[in-house]
Amino acid sequence: MDIEVLGRALTTLPENDDHPYRTGPWRPQHTEWRADDLTVVGELPDDLDGVYLRNTENPAHPALEGLYHPFDGDGMIHAVGFRDGKAFYRNRFVRTDGFVAEQEAGGPLWAGIAERPENSIRQDGWGARGRMKDGSSTDITVHNGVALSSFWQCGELYRLDPTTLETLGKSTWHGEFPSTGVSAHPKVDERTGEMLFFDYTPDAPYMHYGVVDAQDRLVHYVDVELPGPRLPHDMAFTENYAILNDCPLFWLPQLLERGRYVPKYHPDMPMRLGVIPRRGNSDEIVWFDAAPTYVLHWTNAYESGDEIVLEGFHQSDPEPADDGTGTIYQRLFRSLALDRMGTHLHRWRLNLRTGQVKEERLSESITEFGMINPHHAGVPHRYTYAATGVPGWFLFDGLVKHDVLTGNEERYAFGDGVFGSETVMAPRIGSTSEDDGYLVTLVTDMNEDRSECLVFDARNVADGPVARMQLPERISSGTHSTWAAGSSLPGWREHDRPGTTIGL
Repeated sequence: MDIEVLGRALTTLPENDDHPYRTGPWRPQHTEWRADDLTVVGELPDDLDGVYLRNTENPAHPALEGLYHPFDGDGMIHAVGFRDGKAFYRNRFVRTDGFVAEQEAGGPLWAGIAERPENSIRQDGWGARGRMKDGSSTDITVHNGVALSSFWQCGELYRLDPTTLETLGKSTWHGEFPSTGVSAHPKVDERTGEMLFFDYTPDAPYMHYGVVDAQDRLVHYVDVELPGPRLPHDMAFTENYAILNDCPLFWLPQLLERGRYVPKYHPDMPMRLGVIPRRGNSDEIVWFDAAPTYVLHWTNAYESGDEIVLEGFHQSDPEPADDGTGTIYQRLFRSLALDRMGTHLHRWRLNLRTGQVKEERLSESITEFGMINPHHAGVPHRYTYAATGVPGWFLFDGLVKHDVLTGNEERYAFGDGVFGSETVMAPRIGSTSEDDGYLVTLVTDMNEDRSECLVFDARNVADGPVARMQLPERISSGTHSTWAAGSSLPGWREHDRPGTTIGL
C-alpha cells in the first residue's frame, strides 16, 4: 500500500474529551490521506468498477457553549475507488465557508443545533433556522459527474472531485441557486440525468420543490404551501412524480415566535404525503393523509396502475420519552437510536384515483438507512439493504438484505465492537438481475483499532465479505453514502492511476 499524508486540520477538541459522539467509534480524524493499491484480504472482483463515497460529521472544534450535537460536526468525505481488481482510498474535509472560517479563527464561531443561534459569534450563517454553520456533513450524491455534499437543515451544495475529493466550490446552477439553500437528500434520476430537490424555511410558503437538469441548470422551482414550518428530511420520486412530506414533527409555533427552535411530535396529526408531477405547478400537488409518524429516510417509490407505491422507515416512537436510564448522553440523544425510535421498513400505497392510502409493515426488524440498486430508483424494486443499530446508541452493528416481495431477510453482524456505515449496492458491470452486484461499506473496529472497507456479494450477504481492505487510520463511525459507477465519471479511464484529478 502506497500512503501519503495530504494535510491536517487544526483541532481544539480537548485531550480528555468524554463526549461519546467525539470519542470511541465516533472519534474524529483530522489527517487527510491518500492511499493507493490497498492491501486486499480475500478477492476483489474485477467487475466492481467505480467509487464508494461516504459523508459524516467529523468535528474539528468543540461546541461553542459545550452542548455538542452529533449533527454539528464538519463534513468529511471518504472515498474508496475500485478499478481492475485494485482499490484506492482518499479522505478530505469539505472546505465549506464555515470550516475555513473556523480554521482561520482557531475555534468555533457558530452555535450548534442544541444551542441558541443568537449566541453565535458570527451572526450570519445557514440552515433553515439561520445562524448555523453549514457543515455539509450529511448526504453525498453524484450529479453530472461531480460529487455533491449537503447539509441536513438546508444549505449550500458543495462540489467535489469524486476521486480526489478536492473541493471545487459551490453549486451555482448558473446563478439560479436558491437563497434558502437545499435540503439533504436531493435525488438523482440516472435515466434522465435530472436531480430533484426540496428546501424548507420558517417563512411561508415554508417549502419549495425544484428540478436541475443534466446540464446543471435549474429548470423548475415552485412553492409548496404548508400549514406552517416543518422539518422534512428526505423525498422520493417515480418516473412521473415527486413525493414530498409534511410529517407531524416540527418546531413548536408558540416558541418559534420567540426565536426558540424546539421540535415536538404531534401524534394527533396525520402524516401528509404530497404528490406532484415532476415538472408540476403548486396547484397540481395532491396531498394524502396517512397514519401519524415521522419518516427520516425513504428507500424508493414507483408507479403501479392507479397507485404510487412508497417505501421507507416508519417510526413507532418519533419522540422517545426520557425514561431516566442510561448515561446523560444516551438520554440527550435518545431519539438517534434506532431501537428507541422503533424504525421498521414500511410501505404506503397512494391511490391517485380514490385518494385513499393503504399501509403495511414490511418487516418486524428494526433497521434504517436503507439503500437499493440505483438502477431501480423510481421503478419497482425487490431488495433493500439496511443497517441494524446498537441498542441505545447511534451506531450501526450489521446489515440486513430485505426481500420486500417475500419478506425474507438475510443478515450479517459485524461483531462486538465493530460499527458500520450506510451500505451501497454497486451493480456488477454487465449485471443481469437486481441483486447481481456488490455491497460496499466502511467499518470501524474498536477491538483492533482500525477501519476497513468491506465488499460483499449482494446475492449472498450472510456469507460475509468477499474482500476487505484496511484503511490508513481508524475513522469515525458514519452515515450516508453513495455509489458512482466508473462509467458515470468523466476521465475515469484516462489515467493509469485512478484517484488523480479527472479535470472537472
